[in-house]
Amino acid sequence: MDPIDSLMEIVEGKTKTKTNSSKKRKWREIEQFKEKLALEKELHSYDNSLEYLLEES
Repeated sequence: MDPIDSLMEIVEGKTKTKTNSSKKRKWREIEQFKEKLALEKELHSYDNSLEYLLEES
């Protein structure tokens, strides 16, 4: 294997690692967004139930 090939392998390996960590970061962001939406829905349901209690008084 000549030195240029070994350098190309190193460069390609780093690119793959960067791509993988990029994908992982995106998935973490997506999961956080999903959790945020779920919490907002839950809070909205509590808010609606409290408004109902206030209307009865």
